[in-house]
Amino acid sequence: MPRGIDHIVHAVRNLDAAAALYTSLGFTVGARNLHSPAWGTQNRVIQTPGTYIELLALADTSGMVPHGPRHFSFGAFNRDFLARGQGLSMLVLDGQDSAVQAQALRAAAFDDFELFDFARDAKRPDGTPTRVAFTLAFARDPNAPDIGYFTCKHHYPENFWNPVFQSHANGVTGIAGVVLVADCPQDHRSFLAAFTGADVTAAPAGITARTRRGDIDVMEPGSFERRFGAEPPPTVGGARLAALRFAVRNLAATRAALQLEKIGFSEHSQQLVVAPDLAFGATLVFEGAP
Repeated sequence: MPRGIDHIVHAVRNLDAAAALYTSLGFTVGARNLHSPAWGTQNRVIQTPGTYIELLALADTSGMVPHGPRHFSFGAFNRDFLARGQGLSMLVLDGQDSAVQAQALRAAAFDDFELFDFARDAKRPDGTPTRVAFTLAFARDPNAPDIGYFTCKHHYPENFWNPVFQSHANGVTGIAGVVLVADCPQDHRSFLAAFTGADVTAAPAGITARTRRGDIDVMEPGSFERRFGAEPPPTVGGARLAALRFAVRNLAATRAALQLEKIGFSEHSQQLVVAPDLAFGATLVFEGAP
């Protein structure tokens, strides 16, 4: 069965500034969370039903653990990503059977990492403390070293997901998909098939993997610019995560909300597009829900 999108990491240098932007865009943004010293990162989360955006920044990096044999360092990857620029750094799928998924990825030569377990403190909407824990299975696309990939198993989903955090003033009902840019989209077909468990099909501008929760599109930079009217990230080092697509209940209402907040956006093919120079290196796309 195809795995769905669990979350997308949006790596930024100023967590409060990024949270302020997403708030002005009409999102409900969660409180600050600190990861372990071994990661040296902090985040704020924006939930939609079944998926979320992780706004991520560095914290105290003095105890950050480096990459090692069969060990993928979440903190070091995002530290190095931010040294090059801000934007969408990691794509994460659900991982309810992490060990089986890791074995399948390893058999396809896309994973040789140990499973990683971690937990952190969290807060409920009323401010009371709770605990969340996860198992991560990392993967690697050799043609996309600037994208981090892993699957994520939630051990206490009842402590993480909450409808209160999933109601947004901009009318967003979910993540419709993510868009990657690559000089040769076909080079990523075999990895996406192994990582998602979905059929990867040809699309007019590249390839598409339709998951249980959101599409993963890979297109050439020129096609991306024509579709969204936004500049894609550079692909000199390989494929890059470029855009987040949000489904909204009423596009006219979302347009009015963005105008009220004086958010700069453009319109392309019935989509409202916030450009990466405003959105910390990411292209944010609002479109009508199917």
